[in-house]
Amino acid sequence: MDAGRFVITGLPGTDLPADLAALWRRYRVGGVILFRHNVAGPEQLRRLVADLLEVLGPEALISVDQEGGAVLRLPFLPSPPPGMSLGAADDPDLARAVGAATARGLAAYGFNLNFAPVLDLNTNPANPVIAERSFGADPERASELALAWHEGHVRQGVATTGKHFLGHGDTTVDSHLGLPVVKKSLAELRKLELVSFVCAAGRIPALMTAHIVYPELDGELPATLSRRILTGLLREEMGYDGVVVSDALNMRAIADRWGAPEAAVRSLAAGADLVMPLGSLELQAKALARIQAALDTGELDRGQMEASAERVARLARAFPAGLGNYGEAQLAADRRLFVEAWTRGLTAIGDPVPPPEDACLRVVTQARPGGDGVSEAGASGAELARLLGDYWRVEPIFVGDIAEVPGLEVVTDDCFNLLISNSRRLYPAAGWRWRPDLHVALWNPFAAARVPAPALVSYGFRAEALEAVLAWLRGEVEAGGRLPAPLR
Repeated sequence: MDAGRFVITGLPGTDLPADLAALWRRYRVGGVILFRHNVAGPEQLRRLVADLLEVLGPEALISVDQEGGAVLRLPFLPSPPPGMSLGAADDPDLARAVGAATARGLAAYGFNLNFAPVLDLNTNPANPVIAERSFGADPERASELALAWHEGHVRQGVATTGKHFLGHGDTTVDSHLGLPVVKKSLAELRKLELVSFVCAAGRIPALMTAHIVYPELDGELPATLSRRILTGLLREEMGYDGVVVSDALNMRAIADRWGAPEAAVRSLAAGADLVMPLGSLELQAKALARIQAALDTGELDRGQMEASAERVARLARAFPAGLGNYGEAQLAADRRLFVEAWTRGLTAIGDPVPPPEDACLRVVTQARPGGDGVSEAGASGAELARLLGDYWRVEPIFVGDIAEVPGLEVVTDDCFNLLISNSRRLYPAAGWRWRPDLHVALWNPFAAARVPAPALVSYGFRAEALEAVLAWLRGEVEAGGRLPAPLR
């Protein structure tokens, strides 16, 4: 039994190095995940995926994080809205259509596995990593919308992966940076976090684990490494027979404590079918060798691993990878759908009023917002000023850090003072020395609770989202969405 059958891994750049290809062939690696740094453009991506399929074989899993919103790795495809925007629109048919259109673009470029939708319920406004990625805070409604998205997606031939079992929505620690702990009783988890996963268990083909400790279930190990959780709860109690895949094992919640090679074996022993020891050639070689040794010595139960191998093969057979076509007419139609979806998600908080048609627009925003390793970087201040400058006289005020915004000395005059949030981070809750006429929250909706001004929430900053925001600012559309999670 080859170690690579249980591994999804990555590569450093926009092509496949020969030494990495040799390592993957040696261990018969079956899956790869591509990130933004692997994608230079459409033709390059087609060449890369063709190379990957040649090395990995006919049952390869070519995967990606293409959730929508800020978590989007293929920038040349139309940009779908994230879960919370669809939650604000509150229309399962729209969610289903967006899921299908998202998958159409992926399928054309050879992807057969998407690490979406997010099943986490964002019940904590201070959550640093989920926020607008969630479909909302209400478990039944969020589940219905997420599963509608899933239904549309799989009909286009791309498998979905619900994440992050058993819930990352009520944390204040990002598991990319530390180890979160959710101190809820099992009864509380059953009423909230677990609902969407229970709803998805018989329907969604794959689930991704959370690097989170739930002391009520396992006082020592995060879900990714816990047999009590992955086998006892998920497999035996919930009856889930789809593929269980670990979140990336290079995340610090895992890497800082166990290291990716050891964590890979622990996760497989706990009940995962696929693990993701992402990193350098050296790290991948160590992880694959460690898994192979655990298979050869019986440290990993052979019967359990044969069942895992069959689940993975069944997934690959049900969703075969292969390059296809994404014609210009279909691309344009999907983009129009996404603009409509972003528009329907626009949410007004506190009776916001657009700027007058002939106004001077003083625009306060962050100059260069960064990404965080999960979410891509937001729209720059210069980009926003150029967009608005086509319709208003713009006076930009750019800041380096959003912590500077409350203490600014902003003049109260005939100019319309517009604050635009283009960063995930929250503003300070106090110390405001000025009041914007309007706050446009392009990214994290919970930023609206920190600003003493009426707000328009878009849940994202992609070109299609900015088109919807601009239409509202010009008075051409209404903001009919309803916030699907409490701000406080």
